[in-house]
Amino acid sequence: MKKMWLVRAGEGAYLIHEFIEKQAVAIGWSKLENIESIHTLQEVKKLLKTNYPEYKDGKINITAGQILRFVNEFNKEDEVVTYNPEERLYHLGSVISKYEYKPGFITDKPHVRNVIWKGTVSRDVLSAGARNTLGSIMTIIAIPEEVRKELHEQMNSGSRDNKRGKITYEEAEPEFEEEADELEMIKEDVIEKSNEFIKDKIANLDWEQMQELVAGILRGMGYKTRISPKGPDRGRDILASPDGLGLEEPRIIVEVKHRSGNMGANEIRSFTGGLRSGDRGIYVSTGGFSKEARYEAERSINPVSLIELDLLVELVVQYYDQFDAETRTLIPLRKIYWPV
Repeated sequence: MKKMWLVRAGEGAYLIHEFIEKQAVAIGWSKLENIESIHTLQEVKKLLKTNYPEYKDGKINITAGQILRFVNEFNKEDEVVTYNPEERLYHLGSVISKYEYKPGFITDKPHVRNVIWKGTVSRDVLSAGARNTLGSIMTIIAIPEEVRKELHEQMNSGSRDNKRGKITYEEAEPEFEEEADELEMIKEDVIEKSNEFIKDKIANLDWEQMQELVAGILRGMGYKTRISPKGPDRGRDILASPDGLGLEEPRIIVEVKHRSGNMGANEIRSFTGGLRSGDRGIYVSTGGFSKEARYEAERSINPVSLIELDLLVELVVQYYDQFDAETRTLIPLRKIYWPV
C-alpha cells in the first residue's frame, strides 16, 4: 500500500527551496556515510553511538527509527510532504528513487531521495487534526491515511478558501518508545506546534484586527500608539512613540500588509521614501518579503525592520504578558509550566 511521509526541510525549513528546486528530500547525520546496506534498527543505533557519542539513549532510539525509515521503508511511488512555513504551504510529491548517498547535493543533508513535486496545499484550509499531525517537530513521520486523503482533496480542489472540515483518526503507533531523558525533545515538539497554531490564529485575523495586534505588540513594548483612520494612509497604518503624538523620539511609522504573497522591492521603496529624517520604519507582511525587498530595507537611510509571520509570533510570545486586555482577546493564549 502506498504510504505518505512528512520530511522536514531542516530546522526552520531553511532548505525548503533546495528541496523544491532540486526535486529531492534529504536528511542529515552527515557523520554517517553511505548506509544503503543498513537494514536493522540495531545496526543504525550502533552507528549512532559510535559517531554521535553525545546522544542519550532516548535520542538514539528516535533518530535510528527515522533514519531506518528513510533508507529502508520509503518505497518508490510513496508520497512525501514538506512544509514552507513562510508561505504556509505544504508541498506534495512522489518518491522516484531508492536511497542515495550524495554529500554536497543538498546542504548539510547527504542522505537523499529524489522526488517529483506535484502540488501544494495551504495550511489555512486544513482541519485542526491535520494541522496538528503535520506540525510535528520530528524530521520524518508517517502520515495517517485520513490526513493523506485530506491533503489530496485540498490539493485537487486548488482553492485556498475551502471550508475547514472536521476529521477524526487514531495516531499511528510509533515503532519505538520515547524515553524519559528525551523530555527536552518533547518540549521542542510542543513549542513548534504551539508556534504553528499561533500562526493559524494570526492568519485568521482580518486586516483591521491585524493592525490592532501590531499596535498592541508595540504597546506591550512600552510605546503609545495611534492607528490611522480608514482611508488613504500614505503608508502609515500605525504611529508609535513614547508620547503617542510623535513628538518624542523614537518616532516609529508602521505599515501592515495582511495577505498572501510576499512584498517586493517596489512596496518597500515606496514605504521608505515616505519616511522623514529621524523616523524609524516597521513593515509587517504576513506573506513575507522577497530578497529584493530585504535589500531595499537594508539600503534605506532610515532604519527599517521587516516583520514576517515567524517574527510576529516571536514578538507575541515574548511580550504577551505585557499585552492589554483588548490585544489578548485577538490571540488568546494560556501559559503552561514545564518540568526542568
